[in-house]
Amino acid sequence: MTIPRLVEGAAVGNRLRRVARDHPRRDRLLPHPALAVAALLRLGAHCFRIALAVGLALIGVVLWGSVSGSMLPFLLRRCGLDPATSCAPFVATLVDVTGLLIYFNVVLVVLRGTVL
Repeated sequence: MTIPRLVEGAAVGNRLRRVARDHPRRDRLLPHPALAVAALLRLGAHCFRIALAVGLALIGVVLWGSVSGSMLPFLLRRCGLDPATSCAPFVATLVDVTGLLIYFNVVLVVLRGTVL
């Protein structure tokens, strides 16, 4: 959200510093509490299960990212590849793809029979 505001400010002739400085204050005041109240009214009794599913999925993705990011350089070195050049893009792609799989599986297990 910040980059489009900076580009818009540059196109209109505003100073980039002022746009970057004012942006977080304006956008944080109303949307987040309003969205939280709307979600609470819409989901009602299922809020705890949804929060549990998102929390568990977050823990799983972070743990998987940490383990794979720390172990992958050792595996690449053992295979004879340079871990410095191939590690960052490979870990990012691996964690993104498996993170989605982890999230969907956790949500499927936790929310089965209630929301799903």
